[in-house]
Amino acid sequence: MEFFDLSVPISNRAGEPHPPQIVYHSHEEGAREASEALRIPLNAFPQGRAWAVETVTLSTHNGTHMDAPYHFGPLSEGRPARTIDRIPLEWCYGDGVLLDFSHKEAGASITAEEVDAALQRIEYVLKPLDIVLIRTDADKKFFDPSYFFAHAGMSAGATRYLLERGVRLTGIDGWGWDIPLNLQAESYRATGDSSVLWEAHYLGNQIEYLHIEKLANLDLLPRPFGFKVAAFPIPVENASGGWVRPVAMFP
Repeated sequence: MEFFDLSVPISNRAGEPHPPQIVYHSHEEGAREASEALRIPLNAFPQGRAWAVETVTLSTHNGTHMDAPYHFGPLSEGRPARTIDRIPLEWCYGDGVLLDFSHKEAGASITAEEVDAALQRIEYVLKPLDIVLIRTDADKKFFDPSYFFAHAGMSAGATRYLLERGVRLTGIDGWGWDIPLNLQAESYRATGDSSVLWEAHYLGNQIEYLHIEKLANLDLLPRPFGFKVAAFPIPVENASGGWVRPVAMFP
């Protein structure tokens, strides 16, 4: 079995707006803390060193993470939307399908017709609970300030195309699932049409689904299907999202 890590790191250097803040506490700090808390001398620890620890401040939507239906709105399919700690785990492991849209320009919208054409190119027919991964190669700019703007995004129509075929977990290697937020705002200001705002996310209010944002390394996958994906999120209680380390597994 060959394993491919599809996640970006939690990093102070992330190019996304409002990156995590990680404070690194040294082994020496750990020894001083332990000495004080346990009331034993500092020299009891070899070379005056104990544990190293990190303090991390971040959003549930920093790094590679999964959006729960609750992120999209309070209701999904007319019921209270599920939070990340209540999602069906069976949706998070299954057959992976890679659709390559790396040729699309940053900010472009991916249509249902383009999704259909991409599936025809690889001669694959979607089935329920396939996990569909969208490649844009925006992850190559993860440490660059332009990362926020670097991806092509999925339209509502393209997302609906997947969901109507039984897909319940999707993912993309860009900052977000829709086109970049600044372009959504520009379109709204030009047209006054509010349907251009977060259109693919809001579809989750009608059809319950999950998506992963900020994937990585999709360009390394050796073929577009015939592999498994495991992507189990951290169950943050009552939260709209949770961090995940997706892995693609090829026999």
